[in-house]
Amino acid sequence: MPRPALTRREFTAALALLPAGLRAAETSQQHGRRIVDKCIDGLGGDAFRQMPGHLETGKAYRFYNDKISGLAPAKIYTKYLETPQGNGDKTLREAQRQVLGKNDDEAVIFTATEGWDVTYRGAEAIPAETVDQFRERLLTDIFYILRTRMDEPNTSLFSRGADVVENQPTEIVDYYDADNRNVTVWIHSSTWLPVRQLVKRWDPLIKDRREEMTHFTKYRDAGNGVMWPHEIQRDRDDEKIYQLISDSVKIGNFPDTLFQLPPNVKILKTK
Repeated sequence: MPRPALTRREFTAALALLPAGLRAAETSQQHGRRIVDKCIDGLGGDAFRQMPGHLETGKAYRFYNDKISGLAPAKIYTKYLETPQGNGDKTLREAQRQVLGKNDDEAVIFTATEGWDVTYRGAEAIPAETVDQFRERLLTDIFYILRTRMDEPNTSLFSRGADVVENQPTEIVDYYDADNRNVTVWIHSSTWLPVRQLVKRWDPLIKDRREEMTHFTKYRDAGNGVMWPHEIQRDRDDEKIYQLISDSVKIGNFPDTLFQLPPNVKILKTK
């Protein structure tokens, strides 16, 4: 017989049973750091922090008004870099190759400073605005933060307490970087895996902030004990806009050439 879902009231009452000294001894920052350290351990500990990259294989969906507006087979290659790539404040420690379709030779390549759309006709530069959006999304991705940004200076973690979300007991932590980017993450208080994250982004078109909530489910071992979600869903202002459903996720060390333009490729004029 399945166990009944834990109610918010029951979960709060359980927290009250913790020794008072333990609750009072920690500051919000100390508690937040302790929760995040448990989260890193839950994701695989050193194996997670040192993984060279991974390949997500499955299907990618786009949504408009909560209805599917696009669907494609997807292979997303991620390579983590030992040293930051880029210049000034435009640096990253990750490169990505997105294959959306059945032809592996046709792909979108993103680095810290540029992006390319590679097809059989040649390579077309992706607009700088789109590359900036990719960088911002990556800098506020909780897995990228936990994998590469935890040792950056002038970053802060704050606990916001406990809550029950999606019928799961969670601990809420706020992350702030040196540029005041803020990510709120809900971490399962038993598995210590991220359940969801919230980022508020400024939209110049509507001249207001929009909320992006990303949900992480169906974690499995991707190799070497690293846990990775096989379903990722992103909502904007409570409307589903994107979903990646992976059949497999595998840890791997991919060659640099996979994230570079092919030799002698024709450079196309940007439309």
